Amino acid sequence: MPDARPSRSFEPDGAHTVTAPGGQIAHAAHVAQSERLARRLYEVMPGVWTLVGNGLSNQTFVDAPEGIIAIDTGESVEEMASALGELRAVTDRPIVAVLYTHFHYVNGTAAVLAERPGVEVPIHGHERIAGNLRRAGGEVAPTYGRGLVEQFAVAMPTSGPDGTVNVGLGNFYRDPAHAPFTGGHVPVTHPFDGATVLQVAGLEVHVQPAPSDADDSVTFWFPALGVAVHNLVWPVLFNVFAIRGEEYRDPRVMLTGLDHLLSLGADHLVATHGPPMSGRDEIARRVTRYRDSIQFLWDQTVRHTNRGLSSVEVGHAVRLPDQCDDDFITSELYGVTEHHARQIRSGLFGFFDGDPANLFPLPPAERARRTIAGFGGREVVRAQVTEALNAGDARWAVELASMLVRDDGDETDRHLLASALRMVAQRTSAANIRNWCITRARELDGSLDLERLRQHRFSTRQVLAGGAVRSVPVLRVLLDPEAAVGVDTHVRWEFDDGTSAGLHVRNCVAVPTEGEGADVTVRCSPQVWAELLGGQRTLSAALADGSMQVVDDVRRLQAALRVFDVEGLRS
Repeated sequence: MPDARPSRSFEPDGAHTVTAPGGQIAHAAHVAQSERLARRLYEVMPGVWTLVGNGLSNQTFVDAPEGIIAIDTGESVEEMASALGELRAVTDRPIVAVLYTHFHYVNGTAAVLAERPGVEVPIHGHERIAGNLRRAGGEVAPTYGRGLVEQFAVAMPTSGPDGTVNVGLGNFYRDPAHAPFTGGHVPVTHPFDGATVLQVAGLEVHVQPAPSDADDSVTFWFPALGVAVHNLVWPVLFNVFAIRGEEYRDPRVMLTGLDHLLSLGADHLVATHGPPMSGRDEIARRVTRYRDSIQFLWDQTVRHTNRGLSSVEVGHAVRLPDQCDDDFITSELYGVTEHHARQIRSGLFGFFDGDPANLFPLPPAERARRTIAGFGGREVVRAQVTEALNAGDARWAVELASMLVRDDGDETDRHLLASALRMVAQRTSAANIRNWCITRARELDGSLDLERLRQHRFSTRQVLAGGAVRSVPVLRVLLDPEAAVGVDTHVRWEFDDGTSAGLHVRNCVAVPTEGEGADVTVRCSPQVWAELLGGQRTLSAALADGSMQVVDDVRRLQAALRVFDVEGLRS
């Protein structure tokens, strides 16, 4: 049976809940994390600097014989420009190369190039970076975007009980001071796909693939300096499970990268998040414990799974040793062990966890209706939610209130669930959990509207930036199968920038093709297509004014495009 010790996911009694200076109600450990993430340009050693607190990630600079090497460029041009302002207070040497540790923080590079217009600056990074950036903005864009809003407190106020405290890895996902967050990604010019040795700005740089929260993540080792720049050791326990939703992060793969990092015998470790670490003995001690905490998660999840525990039971059974609380890098200040263990189990064995109730569960709304009836009706369940809230039993309150909301809950039910979620938020040390719970609570009580994030909304700017041709295959996840019954049409798009793509609508799916042998050919500019997807134009208007031309049967084209959940294509 599961270990009887309480989970650290959140405190049952709120003993460490405090009110921060901005009025935020949160766990004291979560509030304390903000101090570690405070804005500061660290001089790691002479000629090596890392800026913490400028955004979600750090920006790092290495003074090489031929100039400055910049490592990671943040979330926007404004963020990187702010980092460059800090750099220019300590050196005026030009940036002559850029390195990307992984695809998450590569959107401010244009600010680097703007310092020396017309000068070619080599950019080194993994060959998978481009594809990973497209994935985040493609078929899964609505879920990905909604998850970012929920996990990173994007829609939360900055003060008051619901106010943002920090986001675990940084004080902000995007610092409000950096608005409007202009995208400035510049693609890799010097890609690599595995371990290699580079000569960058007169320094030897060893590159070691080290997947962590991204499969394109690498460690950069500067042997002449004794410095390793990495995306492995975070200022929190590593996030095996991201509440925003991500692909499975196998801890076993990450252990390989951590063992390599330890083998370097580095004098200094500079991470993508949080303050740097110096001293060989200090690094060996802390990183070994960090590494072992991640192995612990995998080993103990497998141990309890082999004993026959279900996913939920495994989440309650696996608890990190108390010694992990001694260091913030092994503490649950971002995600929680309860979720990491369940993700590992699912990553290894899939969604079905052996619990017969999970084999063919009722639809949630139907289960809620029957359960409420079994309790004796809505008022009985509401009374039990209130009783659970008064007793500080947040788990039971969330479960019961969720049933009320699913079963056509009214404003009273939504407020009960919001109260239960806020109780969890105020008692957890984990930034992800607090931010997710408060964001959902604010939506439930009507102070926030996230409905737009549950629809696939094409941005004209994003379609053009990614290339109009790349948006065509995305339509396959917007196909309404009921509308597509009986449709068998192969459409080819020819854009006036020379690109083309095809979709064959058949058997209630849309199959991406090269467009050869199509039944209907569409010709237009990328701008017109982007405006159709973005809602600034309609298909009928584009056909009428000639901005979209069709070879062969116009009516057949219209019938084929009406199967997609895009208003501009149905009008």
